[in-house]
Amino acid sequence: MSIDWERQRAFLAVLREGSLSAAARALLVAQPTVRRRIEELEATLGVPLFTRSAGGLSPTEAALALRDHAEAMAMAADAFVRAGSAGAQEIAGTVRISASEVIAVEVLPPILASLRRAHPGLVLELSPSNRNEDMLRREADIAIRMVRPTQNALVARRIGAVPLGLHARADYLAAHGTPRTLAELRAIGIIGVEHNNAVLRSLRERYAIGHEDFIFRSDSDLAQLAAIRAGIGIGICQIPLAARDPALVRVMPDAFDLDLDTWVVMHEDMRGVARIRATFDHLAEGLIDYLS
Repeated sequence: MSIDWERQRAFLAVLREGSLSAAARALLVAQPTVRRRIEELEATLGVPLFTRSAGGLSPTEAALALRDHAEAMAMAADAFVRAGSAGAQEIAGTVRISASEVIAVEVLPPILASLRRAHPGLVLELSPSNRNEDMLRREADIAIRMVRPTQNALVARRIGAVPLGLHARADYLAAHGTPRTLAELRAIGIIGVEHNNAVLRSLRERYAIGHEDFIFRSDSDLAQLAAIRAGIGIGICQIPLAARDPALVRVMPDAFDLDLDTWVVMHEDMRGVARIRATFDHLAEGLIDYLS
């Protein structure tokens, strides 16, 4: 049984968007085209994939069982296009980079700007995500991770540890006082997460700080950083990043510190591709400069 990839693209678009019209807009095709491709796919497979509901189209159990396969095919198709964007020995073409929200938005842009000045033939795709994208499935060509990779098929370079500290605006501290002890810090309250994660577990284990001590909660690191900069309270920030903002003051430097181990990672099969190698090396050097 052979299935046209365009039908699978339509299927995945409807899964992601929830309706034929939204899928058609995402694919830049007419809505009847999406409907026809879904109907053809259902006829080929012999199972219904969607049912109508008040909110649009709901996937059937069969559709949900197929989702991971369709996502994997979409990632492979994207990787195929990137691989064909330039010759293996050219420092040109498309490179997809994955990094955490804060690294992607606050740290990488100047590094990537200097990379583009050195190699103007590069086209860069940047995915700000705190989820570790799957390098083995080619979700990204290069990833910056805050945890040591364990897969043998990956090439990883350790950059060092990104130091984290407590920071707040100077005017916030002037109004609310500067805590000197953990007890005073908990009494004032800090900026933290909504749900359990590795940082919250570290806070509980090392400093007995928990969810109940947060006066502002968000699982977005960028939202937490924005809250610190806006003067909402005291929060955790990368020390090299906070040093760039004269309005921010580090709090309790001798009593509080955390580190994020940082790695630049690529698949071992990509080490001979000139654009990937050049980008990998440039990111590593730029991040080392950031830490210093």
